[in-house]
Amino acid sequence: MEEREGEVRWDGLCSRDAATRAAALDTIGQAVLRRSETVAPVAAVPPTRAADGLLVPAARNGLSEVLARLLMLSKRCPFPDVREKSEAILSGVQELGIRIPRPLGHGPSRFIPEKETIQVGNEDATMHALFADSFAALGRLDNVTLVMVFHPQYLESFLKTQHYLLQMDGPLSLHYRHYIGIMAAARHQCSYLVNLHVNDFLHVGGDPKWLNGLENAPQKLQNLGELNKMLAHRPWLITKEHIEQLLKTEENSWSLAELIHAVVLLTHYHSLASFTFGCGISPEIDCEGGHTFRPPSVSNYCICDITNGYHGVEEIHASPTGSIPVSSTESVCEVEALMEKMKQLQECRDEEEASQEEMATRFEREKRESMFVCSSEDEESAPTRDVSRHFEDTSYGYKDFSRHGMHVPTFRVQDYSWEDHGYSLVNRLYPDVGQLLDEKFHIAYNLTYNTMAMHKDVDTSMLRRAIWNYIHCMFGIRYDDYDYGEINQLLDRSFKVYIKTVVCTPEKTTKRMYDSFWRQFEHSEKVHVNLLLVEARMQAELLYALRAITRYMT
Repeated sequence: MEEREGEVRWDGLCSRDAATRAAALDTIGQAVLRRSETVAPVAAVPPTRAADGLLVPAARNGLSEVLARLLMLSKRCPFPDVREKSEAILSGVQELGIRIPRPLGHGPSRFIPEKETIQVGNEDATMHALFADSFAALGRLDNVTLVMVFHPQYLESFLKTQHYLLQMDGPLSLHYRHYIGIMAAARHQCSYLVNLHVNDFLHVGGDPKWLNGLENAPQKLQNLGELNKMLAHRPWLITKEHIEQLLKTEENSWSLAELIHAVVLLTHYHSLASFTFGCGISPEIDCEGGHTFRPPSVSNYCICDITNGYHGVEEIHASPTGSIPVSSTESVCEVEALMEKMKQLQECRDEEEASQEEMATRFEREKRESMFVCSSEDEESAPTRDVSRHFEDTSYGYKDFSRHGMHVPTFRVQDYSWEDHGYSLVNRLYPDVGQLLDEKFHIAYNLTYNTMAMHKDVDTSMLRRAIWNYIHCMFGIRYDDYDYGEINQLLDRSFKVYIKTVVCTPEKTTKRMYDSFWRQFEHSEKVHVNLLLVEARMQAELLYALRAITRYMT
């Protein structure tokens, strides 16, 4: 398929055949050279800036978008031949007197120092295979993938599921799938995901007018807005009447299969927005905020200059505690104390078991308290472009609901569970997706390396279960066989604040929150926490939606 840049075609770069990639690179190089030569004479004029900060010559003929994409390929393509040739094309353009872009930011995450992430080109064979799969499917190796690859087993399942939802046979057309992704990500003002899917939506032939606002999209998609809103913020309010409205509205009605596809996409992108903010994912190099054509500033260390080797900012970010000074002794004590609590809880479990009444009381207490867990900080959330045009009712959110002291009803897993009910419903109406989701849930829940910070051979199942059940507890979901008293023993306040923020209002997550919990743990362990948050949140949303669909059907 041809890109919007006209004759510049990128699809050949996704091939696993080196000869096909080489031919595509030659074609791209020639097309860029032709465009550059039409701009080059103008470039001799003293440089002037357009209002958006781009050099005027680079902005002509769509050249700036092409150069930004080449910059991304030179840094992020898993195939060395593509990286090297992209860099050579950029150098050729620069030799014509045209300013080329340079990356902004410092690696795939604002929270994790770049030197602690996997560098493209230095990955092992397993990771390279995942990178190649991702690039072949999407035409890019995105920053989410570069952070998730801390956990290759999970990443493989995630990529397989996402590829199926977006690109394989299914009830919804391709442009509907990407538009629903935009609607879902926009609920949390996640401009990172919105930008990616705007590009994908246009690439598969979506109507640009729809991007001017939800009111410009077909009525059928507009009707999905209410479900999107409730799923993202208050899924316990979804009833079979909401489902009926979508399925019965004359010419704009959804089929059951289409609705299941849409619900899975909405929950996927709500939870992926949580991961994006929870791990501080940086803008993609070729997207807005990921590159600049401005010359590097001397006062800013020119940290992102392609050619320099200064890494001063990296050293600032390298501290595991960021702006929160804490002694290593204190952090080590934190880990030891947590391990001791796990040991004591296990001993208590073995000695006595609380009554069912006491277990129910502890759940209700934890659910009530979770509604009022909030950060005392008044920090700015990550700067985002206004994406509110992609959804309605911007004032609707989780926080407003809890402030009014309204009650979240209890959802008993014994009455409706993913394993016994949701899985089979999804698989029946959207074949194979139930299986893919089930694998992904199980990998996230069971994933362990038997380590905790500097300790090895540790059984972390108790801690993982506490995190998962705390998230479900915030959504009113109760497991009758779990003692919710364990949550307060294992999750301290700073950790609860982080979990609540990432799951319920991810756009408010800050680096300080990320730094302030589990201060002696590895970044890979904090990413692991985020995988639990992603999957527990997605399953919670799905349970409410699928229960409503089941009630409608019976």
